[in-house]
Amino acid sequence: MTSEHDPPSRVSAALVAGGRFHDIDFARLELLKLMVEHPHVRVSVHSDYEATDAIVGADLLVSYTCDVRPSTDAQDAIASWVEAGGRWIALHGTNAALDLGVAGVSTPRCFPTWAETLGSQFIAHPPIAPYTVAAVSDHWLVDGIEPFETDDELYLCDYHDRGSFDVHLATNWTGTAAGFDESDWTNGDGQRLVQYVRPLGDGAVLYNTLGHCRSHWDMAPMTDYYPRIERCSWEAPQYYELLRRALRWGLRMDA
Repeated sequence: MTSEHDPPSRVSAALVAGGRFHDIDFARLELLKLMVEHPHVRVSVHSDYEATDAIVGADLLVSYTCDVRPSTDAQDAIASWVEAGGRWIALHGTNAALDLGVAGVSTPRCFPTWAETLGSQFIAHPPIAPYTVAAVSDHWLVDGIEPFETDDELYLCDYHDRGSFDVHLATNWTGTAAGFDESDWTNGDGQRLVQYVRPLGDGAVLYNTLGHCRSHWDMAPMTDYYPRIERCSWEAPQYYELLRRALRWGLRMDA
């Protein structure tokens, strides 16, 4: 235990929050409020991944983005940083690239290094509807968190090196993801990962797919005014507990 005579050392963190179709301002603020619960953590804030010197110079990376496509240089730099021992808390649409077409939304495999580092790439989600999230591990990151219902986007993903993951949270679903080019998700065992840790070299990525949020003004150019405010898992106390534990993991306060 530290005291005023033995304070914790300063820790630098990078928060990347940016992209499309989400209330990035809301998510950024909520994450900063959680991060300042650790007063020794000093945070730099970015809207994309191109400030690579600041990002790879940090002790911790937290990201909440959607359709933010890093340059090859940024992908390589962040992958190398993780492999060298970095810890990255990646949330919601960090693994998403979206192209809007007349027939639906396509998800191009345009950043293979990014997807391999994260361990996944978003492909589709069914219409927002309630589903149950449950722990599938006794890891301290989820220990004691009872199954809970959320009305979040249920992420359907491609995975890279899934056998190496430490899976913490999952749900079960099969069906059709209307509005996406790759809409048929009726095959397989139906387990959909919600949170996992993907080891990579001496570091790791903690990915949590929850956390969709949207306000009235976040769907341009599709519409100038979206009729609903969506907060999804941000209204669930379990989500905040998961985020707090993730930050402790990222800060190597492992317990």
